[in-house]
Amino acid sequence: MGFSLSKQLNKAAKMSACSGREGAKVVIIGSGFAGLAAASTLVKGGFKNVLVLEAKDRIGGRANTTKPFTENVIEVGANWIHGQIGNPLFKIAKEKNLLSEGLPSSESSEDYFFKEDGKPVPNTIVDQVNTLFSNLTDKASHDALAPEHQDLTMGAYLDDAFGTSPLAATEDGRQVFEWCKRNECTDEACSSLYEVSASQMSNYTTLEGDFFNTLGPGGYRAILDVLLKDVPSGAIKYSSPVKSIRWDLAKEGNCQDQRYPVQVICENGQSFEADHVIVTVSLGVLKEKATTLFTPGLPVNKLNAIKNLGFGVVDKIFLYFEKSFWPTDCAGVQMLWKEGPENKDVYEALSEGDAWKTTWFKKITGFDTVARHPTALCGWITGREALHMEKLQDSEIRDTCLRLLRSFTGWSVPAVSKMLISRWGSDSHIRGSYTFVPDGVDGVAAHKALASPLPPKDASIGKRQLQVLFAGEATHVNFYTTTHGAYLTGIREAERLKSYYTV
Repeated sequence: MGFSLSKQLNKAAKMSACSGREGAKVVIIGSGFAGLAAASTLVKGGFKNVLVLEAKDRIGGRANTTKPFTENVIEVGANWIHGQIGNPLFKIAKEKNLLSEGLPSSESSEDYFFKEDGKPVPNTIVDQVNTLFSNLTDKASHDALAPEHQDLTMGAYLDDAFGTSPLAATEDGRQVFEWCKRNECTDEACSSLYEVSASQMSNYTTLEGDFFNTLGPGGYRAILDVLLKDVPSGAIKYSSPVKSIRWDLAKEGNCQDQRYPVQVICENGQSFEADHVIVTVSLGVLKEKATTLFTPGLPVNKLNAIKNLGFGVVDKIFLYFEKSFWPTDCAGVQMLWKEGPENKDVYEALSEGDAWKTTWFKKITGFDTVARHPTALCGWITGREALHMEKLQDSEIRDTCLRLLRSFTGWSVPAVSKMLISRWGSDSHIRGSYTFVPDGVDGVAAHKALASPLPPKDASIGKRQLQVLFAGEATHVNFYTTTHGAYLTGIREAERLKSYYTV
């Protein structure tokens, strides 16, 4: 029905925005949480001509639920719902009974920390450093940095604050602290905390409630399916990557004389006219294509926002074994290095040149157990090291991971039966994982500039307004990096259009 719907939209060429919600043609680019939230909200709001163009052959974007090993799901992308109070996705999951039940409690298991010589680190040291690290990051998140730390990078601030602790005087303490910074890089999707702004951390809002809410057997796909039910069958055109967006095509005049102001042209040659286009592609795609995707070109402030905001890579390495080899109370194997990549001296020494590529594996924080997969482990890696890993053969990555597990733990680690490796940075339709605010960048201004519709507010009023709208996690000032942030921006732009047609 997708083709007939597109023909239907094109046959409506005589209709324009003047005919209200039912006649307005809206094209949404992308079917992740932002795109589906926008489509669902518009359809429920009375819009009849809504078309979603999806570059991939599936919905979800950076949420990708799959079953590569058993009948149970694996989350290649988005993994948890972060926060509960005020989180719309948690609310949906709760109401639809999509949250996990009966999974082993994290309180009954713990991470095992090993140094590279194979010696374990006492839990007392790990807990003390983790608690201190959490307190320090909370200060940044709650805008409670001391004046001398306001202009520092996150890495520099943490180093300075940790240096005053007795824990910094011990080798174990320093190595656990470096692991904490490496682990934080996963939350920030950055190559290093020495590239992230400390003061800008307070702009991100952490919702109350458990930060790691695990979904049930349907995974994230189950929530996406809830949204999909509101979208008419055939309204999504798959495998339709967009090549160009031509906007501001409308002529001056009355409704009968007005052309559609926007034309979307796909790489396969198909084109679609629209009154409004909602762009929900990732910041990574915008970084790669913003200067060629739009005609006329984007305003300078929006181009600067795209350039200045960071968009990092977080990859997962899933290792599936025929039998587990770790203790039943083990939640994960975490690896500590004498000279880890988040050690300040190491970072500075490797800031230039390609020497860091020979030790890319040191950016792996460790290997965590996987929900519903009692014989699987998941390794986490971020930043430039993740991008480098993506270019390697699966066999080399597998052998490296096995070598690490065996050398750090001293356990008898069997061969890997199956494996799955995400490669988000190499994905031409994504180009990364999520947004962070680099040092020296005004995140609030950048997020707002990215979210502003076209034409700009200072353009002439009337039907030239709201031709191209922008949604996605990178356009949310407080909830960037999250699925609920993406979802809320889709609703935000749909509500903007609904208000536009409200008399």
